[in-house]
Amino acid sequence: MQAILGIDVGASGVKGALVDVNNGKLSGERFRVPTPQPSTPEALAGAFSEIVAFFNYKGPIGCGFPAIVKKGTALSAANIDKSWIGTSIEQTFGNACGCPVFATNDADAAGIAEMKFGVGKGEKGVTILITIGTGLGTVIFNNGVMLPNTELGHLIWKHGQAAERYCSSGARERLKISRREWADRFSEYLQHLEFLFSPDLFILGGGESKFFEQFKDQLQVKARVTPAKLLNNAGIIGAAVYAAEQ
Repeated sequence: MQAILGIDVGASGVKGALVDVNNGKLSGERFRVPTPQPSTPEALAGAFSEIVAFFNYKGPIGCGFPAIVKKGTALSAANIDKSWIGTSIEQTFGNACGCPVFATNDADAAGIAEMKFGVGKGEKGVTILITIGTGLGTVIFNNGVMLPNTELGHLIWKHGQAAERYCSSGARERLKISRREWADRFSEYLQHLEFLFSPDLFILGGGESKFFEQFKDQLQVKARVTPAKLLNNAGIIGAAVYAAEQ
């Protein structure tokens, strides 16, 4: 099978790479462009097409998108422009780049990759993967089977705000707190998820996972906690795998 282009749309950046979906490895360099502000469908379609053009790519494209995604359509918009709600991601991006696009939730894409090629491979029981970035993306697996679109970053948390407003990387930067103070907040969040779902394993992905060694000792939960093996490439790899499976 040819390498498939995977594109991970985030609140701050849109990044893509060609992926060998047989082994879950990037087939060359990664290319990133800033997420346009405001991140309207038209503006994001331009950024998406820029990545496709960079790779001079023709073929199916997998897209991880920061929203509840059903049948290729965005049903929420927490960290992107609200005009995406009810908009077909697959049609908008497909029409812009001239390729068939297959879209799924961004955390679900990261989970697909990590369970197929990363630390979740062969894992039994309940696994929760959390991508820590501008927001908190989540995905739950039971014996390797995914429950899509969980959006546990939007659990109502302290002072009536969503959890991701309290303990995402975006929250840490916005509040100008140290990573140590942030880790105490994140540990509270993990404890709450553990109370609700009794997972056997937490996998932490997204940009913050690069600093896992700095804060791992502050995470006070009974479940095992480990950084994602694929780190910040999981979304790209999982998106490509999702496209291949479609």
